[in-house]
Amino acid sequence: MSDESAIHALLQRLVAAWNAGDARAFAELFTQDADYITFFGAHLHGRTAIEEIHRPLFEGPLRGSRLSGGTQSQSNSSVRLLRPDVAVVVTTGGTTLAGADAPDPERDSIMTLTAVREAGGWRFASFQNTRRTTPPVLAGSAPAGTGVQR
Repeated sequence: MSDESAIHALLQRLVAAWNAGDARAFAELFTQDADYITFFGAHLHGRTAIEEIHRPLFEGPLRGSRLSGGTQSQSNSSVRLLRPDVAVVVTTGGTTLAGADAPDPERDSIMTLTAVREAGGWRFASFQNTRRTTPPVLAGSAPAGTGVQR
């Protein structure tokens, strides 16, 4: 399996752990000392903190939620190897809350992750989650050459 395929498989495992509501399996995909930034701006330090914050979410307000979007489609994810053992991953996704038929567009996100190869395979060393919105100044169309993508 190529490195890129292995990292896409890691993304698939992240989605599967979320969809199963399994905080431990979700956190296991991160390095012991990972940095995890939530869309609220909270900065979690380490695998234990990632598990501890997700457990009550999966047991409470996010129980039965499902991730979808870029994390389940390689076409919406980019993997760029910076070195043979480090990659930057940019992906998109959304969340369908329990009882809903489709993802809520207000929950669309773009995520940036750093994947690193460890002795046991690839894991995420960092995660940044940002809600996707269009700033009012760009609501019509982004000026040419700005590189702004939605």
